[in-house]
Amino acid sequence: MHIDVFNGDADGICSLLQLRLDQPVKSKLITGIKREIELLKQVNAQNGDIVTVLDISLKKNRSSLDNLLTKGASILYFDHHETGDIPSHPKLTTFIDTSSNTCTSLLVDNYLAGKYRDWAITAACGDNLLLIAEKLAQQSNLTNHQYDQLKSLGICINYNSYGNELSDLHFEPDYLFLYLLNYKSPFDFIDDNSLIYQKLLTGYADDMAKASLTKPIYQTSTISVTILPDESWARRISEVFSNQLANKYPERAHAMITCNKNVGYQVSVRAPIIRPIGADELCASFTSGGGRKNAAGINHLQQDELNLFIEAFSTKYN
Repeated sequence: MHIDVFNGDADGICSLLQLRLDQPVKSKLITGIKREIELLKQVNAQNGDIVTVLDISLKKNRSSLDNLLTKGASILYFDHHETGDIPSHPKLTTFIDTSSNTCTSLLVDNYLAGKYRDWAITAACGDNLLLIAEKLAQQSNLTNHQYDQLKSLGICINYNSYGNELSDLHFEPDYLFLYLLNYKSPFDFIDDNSLIYQKLLTGYADDMAKASLTKPIYQTSTISVTILPDESWARRISEVFSNQLANKYPERAHAMITCNKNVGYQVSVRAPIIRPIGADELCASFTSGGGRKNAAGINHLQQDELNLFIEAFSTKYN
């Protein structure tokens, strides 16, 4: 049995799209909202099963990974998040790079020698790796208009993955993946102009318009802190709104804090684009926090920890 485990964001979806367009197999899909990281807990694999893992932290899934290897499953692992110690095992093959200038789809793109590069560019845009995505687009001889199309699509697929639960999303990630699998190129999907494509575009535009009316509660020349309300649109837009602010003000670090029904906050952090480091360490210092050097988050910040977080954030980047 083949089991595909992937993050529900643009990077996870586009990574698996590239692999399954190149190597079609009937597989069981395991995914979820963007922040649902410990997905290997849901895998029930036995000796002889093949598990492909894309865009989830090995460190966060280490005990489940060890358990699957003990049971005899073969595992192919692509990722760019925190790893911890990577186990050495004959049935584990890893393609992992935690540097701030790559994403899982780019690792898969390299693995496949650029065979479905337009999907990799789409994912890189969704992960806000715009300089790298633009460079790849130029190497692929894409026009500026084509690049802008992939950029918009990547941002919208990524935007669709955020929320506290699946009901916050416009489309569940496994459904969206299976639909996109019908298109060898993202341009084919765009040209098809489906209702799904239109829903992603209009949903993103509507939610971004609401977010743009929100002002920071604290801001200096080097950091900005914004709080969004406990509403579905805010949960959907928090990450891509963070990316937009990071691109607009590359000298600043940005913290996007969303109120939640658990009487606390969900936090997204973007390191300054001119100095893309430290977000992972900052967020990992809080329970349920983690991520990458340039972009990280905290799944649940207690109410009484808000001032502590803002102080730590200010100390890190001032």
